[in-house]
Amino acid sequence: MSQISDPKIAFAYLRPACVLLTREPTVTNVETLSSQLKEVSDATLQQLQEYVLFPLRFVLKVPGPRKDKLVQAVAEAMSHVLENTCVQSWETLHDLFSELCLCLCSPTDPGKPADVSEELKSAVLRCLDALIHAAYGDIVFRLFEPIMLPGLGAAISLLLALGEKEQSRDIQAKALKCLQALTLQCDCTQEHVVPSSEEQCSVGSTMASFLPGITTASARIITGDLRQGHAVTVRAIKVWSRTVGIVMEDTQLQSRDSWKTPSPDLGRIGQLIVHRTPDWVKSTATKLSVLLKKIISCTSAHRHWRVRLEMVELADHLLARCSQTLGECVRLLLEALVGAINDEEPRVRERCEAALKEVSQRNQSCSSRSEVNREWSSGHQTFTDVLSENLHSLATSLPRLMRTSDDQKKLFVLNVFLGYLKVLGSLVSVVLNSASHLERISKALMQVLELDVMDVRIVEERCYTATMETSPDSHDSYTAHIQRKHFLYFTDERIFSVLMEICRTLGYYGNIYLLTDHFLDLYHQSSAYRKQAAMVLNEIIRGAAGIAVAAQHQGLENQGHSATQEDLTAAVISVIEEYISLSNWHLITVSEETDRDQQDQQLLNPSRPLSISNSDVSNCLQVIPPSFGSPCPSSPTYTVHQLNSNIWQLCIQLEGIACFAQALRHDFRPLLMTSLYPVLEKAGEETLLVSQAALSSMLDISKACGYPSLKELISENSDYLLNCISLNLQRLSQHPQAPRVLTVMLTHSDCSLLPLVEDIVQDVLMALDLSYEHTAALFCSVLHALMKALARWFPSTSSRTSNCSSSKQTSTEAEELNIRQFLLDYRKQKELAEGIGIEEDDTEDLEVPPATECEDIGDIDGPDVKAELPSHLSIAKDVMERCIHLLSDPSLRIRLKALDVLELSISALSEKENELLPLCHRCWPALLQRLTADDPLAVLRAFRVLCTLGETCGDFMRRRVSKEVLPKLSASLARQAPISAKARPIYTHTMAYKLQLAVLQGLGSLCQRLDLGEADLDAVCEACLPYLSCTQPIRLQEACRSVFRHLIQVDPDAFWFTLNELHCPSSYIPPHPDLNAVQLNGMGRLRDQYSDNVLQLLREEFGPVTE
Repeated sequence: MSQISDPKIAFAYLRPACVLLTREPTVTNVETLSSQLKEVSDATLQQLQEYVLFPLRFVLKVPGPRKDKLVQAVAEAMSHVLENTCVQSWETLHDLFSELCLCLCSPTDPGKPADVSEELKSAVLRCLDALIHAAYGDIVFRLFEPIMLPGLGAAISLLLALGEKEQSRDIQAKALKCLQALTLQCDCTQEHVVPSSEEQCSVGSTMASFLPGITTASARIITGDLRQGHAVTVRAIKVWSRTVGIVMEDTQLQSRDSWKTPSPDLGRIGQLIVHRTPDWVKSTATKLSVLLKKIISCTSAHRHWRVRLEMVELADHLLARCSQTLGECVRLLLEALVGAINDEEPRVRERCEAALKEVSQRNQSCSSRSEVNREWSSGHQTFTDVLSENLHSLATSLPRLMRTSDDQKKLFVLNVFLGYLKVLGSLVSVVLNSASHLERISKALMQVLELDVMDVRIVEERCYTATMETSPDSHDSYTAHIQRKHFLYFTDERIFSVLMEICRTLGYYGNIYLLTDHFLDLYHQSSAYRKQAAMVLNEIIRGAAGIAVAAQHQGLENQGHSATQEDLTAAVISVIEEYISLSNWHLITVSEETDRDQQDQQLLNPSRPLSISNSDVSNCLQVIPPSFGSPCPSSPTYTVHQLNSNIWQLCIQLEGIACFAQALRHDFRPLLMTSLYPVLEKAGEETLLVSQAALSSMLDISKACGYPSLKELISENSDYLLNCISLNLQRLSQHPQAPRVLTVMLTHSDCSLLPLVEDIVQDVLMALDLSYEHTAALFCSVLHALMKALARWFPSTSSRTSNCSSSKQTSTEAEELNIRQFLLDYRKQKELAEGIGIEEDDTEDLEVPPATECEDIGDIDGPDVKAELPSHLSIAKDVMERCIHLLSDPSLRIRLKALDVLELSISALSEKENELLPLCHRCWPALLQRLTADDPLAVLRAFRVLCTLGETCGDFMRRRVSKEVLPKLSASLARQAPISAKARPIYTHTMAYKLQLAVLQGLGSLCQRLDLGEADLDAVCEACLPYLSCTQPIRLQEACRSVFRHLIQVDPDAFWFTLNELHCPSSYIPPHPDLNAVQLNGMGRLRDQYSDNVLQLLREEFGPVTE
């Protein structure tokens, strides 16, 4: 539908509705006029503006109470007119402004909002906003004349009250937007009047009277309840910043017009005028800084990014317009701006970077110009000076803030600190040349990064050789279990990340020599700073290499970091030398002296000079005391705090070596000659945390230096590693950790290392021969790692046990019960026993000569030369010979390790029975002692060795096991059965239970492999039957069933009968009347404690059972 564009037609069309509304001011008449107004074009409506506004204004002027619906309808109709026309008359603007304000204020208390509906308030605020936008030309500036101060003040108070106290978010936002428009600082998309400098100054002078009220009320809204929503907070920040900006603008206050004397005709109104003198400006800036500090603290870490973005806008706006007048606020504004440089929201970061760049450029242009007004610029500093002073101040207060603030505040403060460094950019090196700045920053980092070292679990956790082996050489396999650091003053991982980024940024922009020297001095200065200084040094060198540094372009000087590769290498060498020095690397990490520690202590402080050597003095291993005749000092007692501190220091230093490798990449390879050996030493540590940190460091080093895996890292550097080991083994008193290095090398290498370590292995074995009591503890771990490596490198090809068991099982499954064939075989065996037909049987046997005889006829006269064993089997044989002596060592730990090594040696020699069987014969007495008269741990381990012996040389061990072992094992099982049947769940954690379980798990396969006789099997069966009871622990029942499964493979008939004697689920009816009925003791018995396990075995081994 086309709109009416002819003024005459429009007048005739609107006149009846206007007249009717004037006579009868009702909601219906207002709505009728409003609908007709929408049918008139904007140009025509502009000509009829005064006419159509008259009846609407008349309704508002009618004395007496008015209905909310009527006023709301009038406000909506007036909004339509004002949004589409311009107000060209000051009287109209003034009258409408007053009338609309009266609609919002309370009749009894004009300073407070009226108690009317939210819809009415929303409609009036919309109309008021439209009125201010509709003011044409310069008439809007008449609102800011001194004579208007009372009315303007009332309107501002009313809008602030609505923005602060109203419950509706929409009304709050509209009231604040209307206030923003009233100060001519609206940011909507409509066209606005652009004031001249004189008009701007006039507005600023008028608004100075309302600055305290606007800023305090807006600050209360900003710092108020978070439930009000981000839109209200954003609008309040805009009101605060724009009002301060227009009142405290530098260009206005530098002009003399800013404090000219008011006209005396104003009377009492003149008392409301504020004179913006220099003293007033200074006092106001001080008060504003208090409010600004509160605002920044509430909004800098606000959860909504639009609030944080508006805070950046506030800082940029005020720094651009009021940097001189708001002298005390500049530091706070810079702090807010810098703190947002690391914001998680990209839009906030980008706006912040742009703002900082503009601030920097303005500062540089301002400092390059001559001083225009000395009075205003006398206290002015360069931007760099302000930043450096802020950084110094923040570094001073950082420890206090980290102790007293919550994590959110700490994160903001650290982001500000990091932001200052990024903004300064390459000027960081200039700032750090100040001894005061460097001292403050370094001490702040030392205090903030203080570790919490009171966790006793760190000391307790141990890492043995078995735990060092993981199948993949992946970084995750080690780092997944590394415990994260715990700090005294924070828990949030994000705080630690920011702190590390601060250190990297210092390294990126700072002087690498200055920083490393300074923090190395702190490292030396006190043990309390050592761990923190090492952490900082690690990250500084990473930062200097450009690793994990977000190089921004918002710095004052966009230059790259100055550290060259030569500088980095020099810094790394100096730090590594300090890390691996004797006093900082060989730290005590265990609370009590274990066997291994006692052995190390004996080697370090022997009571007399020891020499472990053969006749050739040049090829000897010697253990020489560091000082002869000196008394052995008593070892000091270390607290958990000290031990944990040492552990974390080693871990941090190991992480540092990995960081240095990442920084230098392939240039780190020459440094491996000095750094790799110490790292391998720590990879063999018993303390779990240190060992994991060392292994993780090795993986990082191999990756950084270009090695595909740990295997290649060790293989490529094995020459000088083994040379160091060889030399250090000759001076075990000074280097008791040398065996650990060899252990780690064997654990993480392949078979290509074997030819290189043969001589060292022989040296170790010779040392064991000459001084078991002093070297057994050191070298047992080496021998264990060696045998595990041989088992991994040369897997055994002997599969006798598996083949035998599988073939027997296959043949058993293939056979079917054939009674006729069974009887024929029985008759033949009986005739042979009586001597009938034996001649024919012998001739048949002699017809086919053995194949070996035909093959060996040609070599019958040749020399009988024993074939030389392969190197790995020769080593296994030598190791097994030494283990025989170690089986009787007084130390339980050495006996356990010797049993482990013996088990691996037996498996390795399983292919060579001629070598294995004599050694088994020699080790049997000592092994028997471990099985029958030793600590339960040793018995458990010895039984595992016995099972291995049974698998590899079963026939050879049959008589020994039958005569000397089985009776005692059976008696032990029978003795423990009643105890375990009545025990509570806690019993499963005892050593007796573990021994029972291990024996039951291995006994079945041992009996099957040794092919024991009927009497032995009966004894085993009798000892194991009680474990089929349902009163036994579940795992013991499962293990017992496994014993019977193996026994059934040996003699199925006998054990079918045994099980049915215990519980027979069905009666067996003879197939012919002449056959006698089968009577078993288990028939007819009620369900008892053995029923479930017996039925399960019968079903699994003999097919379905009918109950």
